[in-house]
Amino acid sequence: MSQPDVFEEIVRLRAEGIPAALATIVGTRGSTPGRTSMRLLVLGDGTFLGTVGGGCLEAEVYDAALQVLADEQPRSLTFRLTEQDSPDSGLLCGGEVTIFVEPITTPGLWIFGGGHVSKALCQVAELAGFRTTVVDDRAEFASGARFPEAHATVVAPYPEAVARMPIRPNGYAVVVTRGHREDGVVLQALAQRFAAGERLRFLGMIGSKTKQTLLWKHLRAAGVADDFLATVRTPMGAFLGSRTHEEIAVSVVAELIAVRRLGRDLASTWGQREGPRGPSEGVRDLPECGPPGP
Repeated sequence: MSQPDVFEEIVRLRAEGIPAALATIVGTRGSTPGRTSMRLLVLGDGTFLGTVGGGCLEAEVYDAALQVLADEQPRSLTFRLTEQDSPDSGLLCGGEVTIFVEPITTPGLWIFGGGHVSKALCQVAELAGFRTTVVDDRAEFASGARFPEAHATVVAPYPEAVARMPIRPNGYAVVVTRGHREDGVVLQALAQRFAAGERLRFLGMIGSKTKQTLLWKHLRAAGVADDFLATVRTPMGAFLGSRTHEEIAVSVVAELIAVRRLGRDLASTWGQREGPRGPSEGVRDLPECGPPGP
């Protein structure tokens, strides 16, 4: 049975949100084992499709693709295929090859809760390049009509939705349900996935330090481990003095972008996470249980 075409596989991966990196030969000079436009597609699970010529060159490109998968930063690589430049490679072609390696899938963001903040968050996150899925246990709060920008909506009890959620290296999740109890249900279910070795790139929860203290006490009593709780960013978002749902959404997505593009949260970037906060901070608790606003 023949292998699938690289481009067909890229379409499938993008549709399913599966992380992958594509390496393409963009230039050659002299004698090389590969030719221009040859491609190697590397998936997040380590499997691959295609080739850029084989041998130790392909092994180095494969490693670079895994790095691109980890940080989403494209790379341009140039290899001189001579014994002098690579004495251990066994490549004596005498040529030079340039390969461009790029991420080709969109990071997925799961939003737990379908209230006012989630509605604005979905809009801003989609504009910023995230593939969003909105989850709520009430059908009227997780519909395509309410979230037309979302890639998908899920109506299910929160533990069931978490069990179905794909957890990948490019996965993000925010917890903005209608109340502390539901937030705790989501986090407890995610803690079980964490205990099984499954890691998200970012997990955040809206709320104050007071909320965190009370909820953490409840979760610890339920058996949730501190190493999982340490991964939950709360309060989350940039401190912009946000007041409206839309401004709060911008502050949250700003932190998602910092994690995606810089590999760190805004606290380490700006050193402001423990700074003074007033009543207008962008991550304060807001009611999520009322009817949808206009």
